[in-house]
Amino acid sequence: MAIDPTRIRAICFDIDGTLADTDDVYVIRLAARLRPVTPWIGGRDLTVFARRVVMALEGPVNSLVWLVDSLGLDELAPRFLDPIYRLRGAPSAERTRLIEGVHEALVRLHSRYPLAVVSARDRQSTDAFLDHHGLRRLFKAVASARTCRRTKPHPAPLLWAARTMGVDPEACLMVGDTRPDIRAAKAAGAQAVGVLSGFGERAELERAGADLILDSAASLPGVLDIGAGAT
Repeated sequence: MAIDPTRIRAICFDIDGTLADTDDVYVIRLAARLRPVTPWIGGRDLTVFARRVVMALEGPVNSLVWLVDSLGLDELAPRFLDPIYRLRGAPSAERTRLIEGVHEALVRLHSRYPLAVVSARDRQSTDAFLDHHGLRRLFKAVASARTCRRTKPHPAPLLWAARTMGVDPEACLMVGDTRPDIRAAKAAGAQAVGVLSGFGERAELERAGADLILDSAASLPGVLDIGAGAT
C-alpha cells in the first residue's frame, strides 16, 4: 500500500480520532453513565467494558450513516442521525486533547499544502475545537456536518473543500480513522490515508480502500518528506 505524493496538492483531515484523541473521552463518559448498573454487568472494570461498547457501536453507527446516504434520504438524514450524534456527543473543546505530535505535523504540512477539515461534527463544535487548540489559521477550508446537503461517506464535503482550496479533488489526500472517511475520498477520486489513532481497525480501513495506513496523522510529514524545520 502506498500513496503517490506527486499527485497531492492539498490535504483534508477528519477531526475525531484523527486530530483529536476523543475516543478516550467517549469511553470515560460512558463508563460514568454505566456506574449505577455495575452490579448487573458482573462487576467488570467499567472503563474496559465501556471501551468495548463504544468500539462495538462505532461500526453500526457508520453503517447507518452509509445506509441513509445510499438511500438518498438527504432531507430525512438529520432525523435519523442527529439523535445518534447527540447521544454520543462531541466532547467539549476543553475536554479534548490533540493526538500526540499532530499540532507539529499540521504546522509542517501547512508549509507545503493548503489544508482542510472535513468532519461530521456540527459547525459549533468544529469551530470550538479549532479555536481552542489554535488550529484555525492552518485550515483554508472547514466542512462540517451541514456544510453540504450530504455528509461522509458521500464525497460532497470533500468536493466542496477541494473547490474552496482551488484544487482538483483528485489532487487531494484525505486523512481519517473510519470507513466513511476512506469511502468519501475514493468516491471523490482522492487518495486516502487511514489512521489507527481512532476507532477504525486496519482490516476495515484496508477493505474501504485506504491507499496507506499509519498509526497516527503525526507520521504524515515524514511520509511526505517534509522536514522538521518547516513552518
